[in-house]
Amino acid sequence: MSEFNRTKPEIEFFDGDAPDDLVVTDVEVGTGAEALPGSTVDVHYLGVDLESGEEFDSSWSRGQSINFPLGSLIAGWQQGIPGMKVGGRRQLVCPPHLAYGPAGSGHRLSGRTLIFVIDLLGVS
Repeated sequence: MSEFNRTKPEIEFFDGDAPDDLVVTDVEVGTGAEALPGSTVDVHYLGVDLESGEEFDSSWSRGQSINFPLGSLIAGWQQGIPGMKVGGRRQLVCPPHLAYGPAGSGHRLSGRTLIFVIDLLGVS
């Protein structure tokens, strides 16, 4: 939806130690339909490693949003997206246990604290 957040976000560097719990920050509050725990969401997102500041994934870079049932996403997204409204932009700081698990659990991002900026484009 072109009327919402038309540009790739810039990540604000996170001050302080990596959090032990999910940190949710609304960058822009939406006015559309609200995402619920069982929703399927259409989002644009940017993911950055907290420690290095390096981008590891971005729907913006691929030029298209993603559409997924919330239940199939990492725990940080399952907890951090509900309550968000279409048109909103939210930053999630996900510690390893809410992202890809502890170091050595098989994913290239396991053991990492990750920052995501998510634009909610649609909910169904």
